[in-house]
Amino acid sequence: MAGTSSNVHVHDIPYVILSTIFSLLTDIRTRNAVSLVCLKWHLLERATRKSITLRGNIRDLFLLPTCFRAVTNLDLSCLSPWGHPFLDSFPNPLLLAQLLRHAFPSVVSLIVYVRNPSTLNLLAPQWPNLQHVKLVRWHQRVPTTPIGSDFVALFEHCRMLSSLDVSNFYCWTEDLPPAFEAYPSLAASLSHLNILKHSSAEGFKSHELLAITSHCPNLRKLLATCVFDHRFIGFVGDQTLLALASNCPSLSLLHLVDASSPSNLRPDPNDEGYTSENASISHATLGDVFAGLPLLEELVLDICHNVRDAWPALESLNSRCPRLKSLKLGQFHGICRGVDSRPDGVALCQGLESLSIKNCADLTDTALVAISLGCPRLAKFEVRGCKRITATGMRRLTHVLRKTLVDVRVSCCKSLNAVSSLQALEPIRDTIERLHIDCVWASVEQSEAQTSDSYQTSTKKKCKYYRIDQNDNLMISSRTWTKLQYLSLWIAVGDLLTPLCLAGLDDCPALEGIQIKIEGDCRDQPRPFDAFGLSSLACYPRLSRMNLDCSGVIGYALTAPTGHADLSLWERFFLNGIENLHLDELNYWPAQDMDVNQRSLFLPAAGLLGQCGSLRKLFIHGTANEHFMMFLLRIPTLRDVQLREDYYPAPENDTSTEMRVDSCCRFEDALNSRSRQQVAD
Repeated sequence: MAGTSSNVHVHDIPYVILSTIFSLLTDIRTRNAVSLVCLKWHLLERATRKSITLRGNIRDLFLLPTCFRAVTNLDLSCLSPWGHPFLDSFPNPLLLAQLLRHAFPSVVSLIVYVRNPSTLNLLAPQWPNLQHVKLVRWHQRVPTTPIGSDFVALFEHCRMLSSLDVSNFYCWTEDLPPAFEAYPSLAASLSHLNILKHSSAEGFKSHELLAITSHCPNLRKLLATCVFDHRFIGFVGDQTLLALASNCPSLSLLHLVDASSPSNLRPDPNDEGYTSENASISHATLGDVFAGLPLLEELVLDICHNVRDAWPALESLNSRCPRLKSLKLGQFHGICRGVDSRPDGVALCQGLESLSIKNCADLTDTALVAISLGCPRLAKFEVRGCKRITATGMRRLTHVLRKTLVDVRVSCCKSLNAVSSLQALEPIRDTIERLHIDCVWASVEQSEAQTSDSYQTSTKKKCKYYRIDQNDNLMISSRTWTKLQYLSLWIAVGDLLTPLCLAGLDDCPALEGIQIKIEGDCRDQPRPFDAFGLSSLACYPRLSRMNLDCSGVIGYALTAPTGHADLSLWERFFLNGIENLHLDELNYWPAQDMDVNQRSLFLPAAGLLGQCGSLRKLFIHGTANEHFMMFLLRIPTLRDVQLREDYYPAPENDTSTEMRVDSCCRFEDALNSRSRQQVAD
């Protein structure tokens, strides 16, 4: 075949096709790099960008971009200073709102921090065609404002609204029903409503939930925090569930979560797994609810109170909700009997692609095998607080599902520590992409002794796969987790992270992100001396993003009693060695002193973070002194820093330990003035 030559250049591609190619780019840094190639690509990138998150201080109006006129999704919740009413801080707030509309005229989706109703009073009229709105507020609701006043401006001016998310917006549960009642046509047009209350421990009572669903009959997605405890007035029971299914028959997604569930307290490993009270929900009611929602694709029922012998009701899911792909059950018992490993109960839901089982006291290894045989499409599987399952059952499940399973979470399971969990995941080691385990380094329970013995026997024959440590614990030898991209870990305060690599996770060439959740009361712990072990994560060559969550650590923020360490010493313990990691982005949640509602960055933490030479983004979910923040200016590549008090209740007034508005502005000015260092994009 004769060779041919062509002088066709990428610029010869028709504009429409090139625009389509650019519109498929989702990574922000990739888009920024593309926009620097030439003027044509710069204009194309700006013309095809559909979403943007504004950062920086709104006082710097000359930095407000005006070239993203095609943007439809606008996020204003991260403007600096975080949590402050940014419009009120401007001399002419109406002018600022109009400038935002002029810069982004095509917005149909908006995320905004609403400290008080005046923010929406000014912004809502600027974009009357808004379809999707997410409100954010971690500060307390102003008690003097009338019921429902937070939503009046939004409902009055944005009549095309179809999606409302208030999951991170603190308000009273009685605020929403009268607002929907006052605007019935808007309520009827809503198709997506998220009223999960992450910002508080309050849940919607039965009459409030029924009032909301009666005003919103066309909902396709509903997420709500409820009260399932029958000891409380307005609890959700049989009648409420039946009425909900009748009010919103078109639901494809239904999340009902008890108000005590978001606290995410770890169960006692020694209890049986049953709560003291049973939920007032019958099997017949569950079957009728499933029959009334035939379009369901995703269902979450996190009841937090016993629903016993649930397998007959769950067997009807497959026939009554044939589209169901994702299921999460909390405090449901008897979901699968697994007699002779035959599928029954939830194992008959053949179309499931995601299954989460939380606090199921009688889930056994045979039930896991039955689930793996009955649900062959599972790509995501989570077990939490299931005391009777062992590594044997999990290994059999992963072996059967080795062609589909890519996301696994194992937590609070008595017989599954870090080593045994990794043993159980051996069949999917080459395919798993996301993983959560508990960093419990103690030896497995006696129920696993026989399994461990069998593994040890095979170890003597094939030592390249396994080895025994000096304490006779089974340790997986170095094996490659080829596709693992995200790792989530839980670890108790006072324990070390160092054994993680020895447990078998030392070779993860594709790992890019890690989340570490540390929990416990350090007031009862001895003074820390060794480092927590972050430097051991340097064995992951592509690790660039980390969430280090110490918000579950409770200690003394101020003066500690004699013989006890305050939180500054614990922060030094947690962060020591972080300078050895090549992180690009870090989210850090400081430990807390619950007595004074304080989560602050202390001097040792500021000094250690200042040694992270590759950081570009640093988000501290707490507060800090201004002079501590100045340590961060030592990081040559730092582009984006923000303090976010995104926990409830966020402090209302400035104290000596917080970054005030003026302090924040001075720090941002110092950060932005380092132009001479030529920070790479």
